[in-house]
Amino acid sequence: MLRSVGQTRVTGRGSGEDPRAAELRAAVARLRRELAGHPADFSDRGIAEDELAVLAAMVAAGDPEIPRMRRSLLLIAGAIGSVSALSPALMQVRAAVDLFGEIPPQRRV
Repeated sequence: MLRSVGQTRVTGRGSGEDPRAAELRAAVARLRRELAGHPADFSDRGIAEDELAVLAAMVAAGDPEIPRMRRSLLLIAGAIGSVSALSPALMQVRAAVDLFGEIPPQRRV
């Protein structure tokens, strides 16, 4: 299977799960729980929930794309950034996404 630039297989070969994937899975699960339990209803809550589902699905599939993970993180931060009670869990997701590294630079043609 060919992978595009920015894709990294995150499941181990017989040795278990990639620790970065485990960290991201745990961070996403925490933020999903805290978001679900947060009493305030805000207009972009659905966006945050959808993008958390995207991150969870990418990790479950074992092939997260760094550019797509960063886009999801940006959308989540924009959607819940003003809800200070969710900031620690959001920062945990950000730290977990950062474990995968930077987006490779685009080649100029």
